Amino acid sequence: MRPLGCSMILIGMDDELGPQLFKTDPAGYYSGYRATSSGVKQTEANNFLEKKVKKKVDLSLNDTVELAISCLSSVLSADLKPSEIEIGIVSAQNTEFRVLNEQEIEAHLTRLAEKD
Repeated sequence: MRPLGCSMILIGMDDELGPQLFKTDPAGYYSGYRATSSGVKQTEANNFLEKKVKKKVDLSLNDTVELAISCLSSVLSADLKPSEIEIGIVSAQNTEFRVLNEQEIEAHLTRLAEKD
């Protein structure tokens, strides 16, 4: 029998290095990333993110949020509604973690729909 474990994604802002993203696996191994995912379809999501992030060196906050939404939508093959997703952010301007409200998520979804 395999013992239960959890995978965790940690985000934060370092004074010297800027934005930081780490992921731990059930064995306790951790690594830093520019973009990552976790869950049932993490391989597909990581492949999507790898292709998109490799092309762009610096993403704005809005571009980053929209990339995350488009990744989720693409991997799940579904149109997302603001009430179905939660988005947490940390930025250089505001180092406090905060969750976007439904109106902010709707604005990002609208911008994504207009791009397509």
